[in-house]
Amino acid sequence: MSAHDHIDEIDRVLGGDASLRDAVVLQSWRRCVTDHGLDPARPNPAYIVPDTKLREHREQSERLIAIARSGLEALFRQVAGQSYVLLLADAQGVTVDFFGDPAFERDLRQAGLYLGSDWSENLAGTCGVGACIATGEAVTIHQTDHFDLTHTPLSCTAAPIFSTTGALAAVLDISLLRSPQPKVSQSLALQLVKTSARRIELANLMAMNRLEWVLRFSTLPEFLEVDPEAAIALDSAGCVIGMTHAAARVLAQAGGTMWQRPDTLIGQKLQRFFDLSIDDLPTLTRARPAQDRVVRLRDGRAMFAHAIMPQRSATALIAARTTLPRPLSALSGDDAVMRAVEKTAARLAAGTMPVLIRGETGAGKQSLARAIHDSRPGSGPFVAVDCAAIDEEAVRAAQGGTLYLDEIADLSEAAQARLVRMLTDDGVAVGAGRQPVRLRLRIISATSADPEAMVSSGQFRRDLFFRLAGASLTLPPLRARQDIDWLIDRLLRQRAITYPHHYRLSAAARMELKQRPWPGNIRELINTLNVALAMTDGAVIDLEDLPPPVLPVAGPVAADARTMPEAADDLETILRICGWNVARAARRLGVDRTTVHRRMERLGIHRPGTPSSA
Repeated sequence: MSAHDHIDEIDRVLGGDASLRDAVVLQSWRRCVTDHGLDPARPNPAYIVPDTKLREHREQSERLIAIARSGLEALFRQVAGQSYVLLLADAQGVTVDFFGDPAFERDLRQAGLYLGSDWSENLAGTCGVGACIATGEAVTIHQTDHFDLTHTPLSCTAAPIFSTTGALAAVLDISLLRSPQPKVSQSLALQLVKTSARRIELANLMAMNRLEWVLRFSTLPEFLEVDPEAAIALDSAGCVIGMTHAAARVLAQAGGTMWQRPDTLIGQKLQRFFDLSIDDLPTLTRARPAQDRVVRLRDGRAMFAHAIMPQRSATALIAARTTLPRPLSALSGDDAVMRAVEKTAARLAAGTMPVLIRGETGAGKQSLARAIHDSRPGSGPFVAVDCAAIDEEAVRAAQGGTLYLDEIADLSEAAQARLVRMLTDDGVAVGAGRQPVRLRLRIISATSADPEAMVSSGQFRRDLFFRLAGASLTLPPLRARQDIDWLIDRLLRQRAITYPHHYRLSAAARMELKQRPWPGNIRELINTLNVALAMTDGAVIDLEDLPPPVLPVAGPVAADARTMPEAADDLETILRICGWNVARAARRLGVDRTTVHRRMERLGIHRPGTPSSA
């Protein structure tokens, strides 16, 4: 049968009963026959791209994959019990991320519902991803809507994900191997993928425009801050520089243009669409109740708006950092808590007052002490002493400089008494006899313990505590710092000197590091990166190169870290997402593998195909 015969057959079948197919399906079938020369009577196996090609597609989409992943995991948890599969395809139709039950891996792979499957129309015919790419609209391709006989058992619902400039960036697809007969049964699936795509676009816009104004808006004030309908990014002149797809539709309607031409919206002034300017945005922040933040569009509609101020620009950050001594300004990126610590430390650096630095193990207490020392001109030697083995000789070595006492909680009673005798009101005195030697030095001490509690319990001398704690600085734990990206990049640059490449992290690996609880803080991060550098074969550190956390979440970290799911369904969902790889699941949860194994045993969870012990 010729291509024209196929089209005549399609028109004959569809022309008499429009309910059999919608316009999208009809147009897609026409393209499959005329443009791609496909034969609907001949089934074609799903095409999975080679690993090298898949790696290229994933690398090009790694930023979007990282941004979308948490939302996709949440969506999969919603639908995992209903046998759905999630696919994230790039703009070419290649699946670059996948969530499905490994128990059905063979069937999913054969159907093309798998990582690396190519769903472009020229290969797969009419399908959810292909039709979505062609039309830019959310669509359900249900069972016999599919062009290829291989796919007719499937029901595929897809929604487009657009870039901040309006170009198609990806497609989110939710599919069933076998579904109920009525197409209307997939109405909820359609709503879910549209909502998830909108949230991914919003997250992408926010991530790309931290240094610019972002205006989020909604028709209801209740959802304005938790789940807005649309958002735009604006430069300092009040011109649109980015938007979500829903925002493009709002702006186009208000400005009398076509949303299908987003390039005509970029660069336009805010005033063209709204009855406000860039100068009005400060009045639309959280300082006012959401119900009072009403804005008018040029077409007369009213919406509720939430303006998010730009984060400090890189130029402003550099200017602020140059007011600090260089050794202190090099300790952190743009973290407000660390900046406050550094400013206080800069004031203390010029004097000789004793300083007590508090912080968890590995948080960088000695680095801060060294920076304070180096910030004073002509600072002399810096002598670090382990308090478990302090002696007079080490104190003498710090003459004219700084004596750093590490972990003062480890001082024995005898060492505490000896140190009290050395620390006089007018300096440090060492040596026996009537004429002790007076030393000119500064003491900086550090502890990861609670010295006040030790004083109260009698474990630490009160007089010694007050001699050491002339001023106190507290370092935040790594999990609380906002500059972890800066810190990771700095540590990688430092290691470029001794390693063969200038390394970078894949988006997935970076996201994993940022989600860990880090009970060992910066020291643990350094060790993790060192292991990853040894494990990677190239210049890109991927998720598989990262070692699992050394310690399970425990102690003071537990309140801030992720917790193990108590419900069997929740833990099983995470294991499914991780392909039943316990090490990967443990890394995602921030716990040890043995913890996951114990919880699986207690909840009666077994990998599919593995016999239970019952």
